[in-house]
Amino acid sequence: MPFLTEIVSNTVLVAAFFGWLTAQVIKTILYVIVNKEFNVERLTGDGGMPSSHSSTVMATLIATGMTYGVAGFQFAIAFVVAVIVMHDAMGVRRETGKQAIVINDMMELFQEMGKMTVEESLKEFVGHTPLQVLMGAILGSGIGFAVCTFLF
Repeated sequence: MPFLTEIVSNTVLVAAFFGWLTAQVIKTILYVIVNKEFNVERLTGDGGMPSSHSSTVMATLIATGMTYGVAGFQFAIAFVVAVIVMHDAMGVRRETGKQAIVINDMMELFQEMGKMTVEESLKEFVGHTPLQVLMGAILGSGIGFAVCTFLF
């Protein structure tokens, strides 16, 4: 039990979890509003508004800074990881999603022509637009601040 107690009392970890969870719930709600249907995959899936990647790493960064200060190695590591994750979400992961759309369209066309059978489409929601990353970063910053201020 001490291990579990230590986990749930870890400010940085709790902030990261709530950063991820809040972004995923908001993403799912927005998906329902826009598409008029509930898709359970949106609760854990990648891509969409806001970026849960950005929300998670920014909540981690803010909680780390508020817990350990900004001069220590903990903040430096959290900062570097946040920059890498957010850059990757807008770069490689976004391009992967664009490519998946094109490949899925090609597979559908080939299937219609009788040239192949499509067993499974590629995931198209894997990356983020700069706006999705920005909104995730703002959300995560607020959550990191709130967790440190109100929960610990």
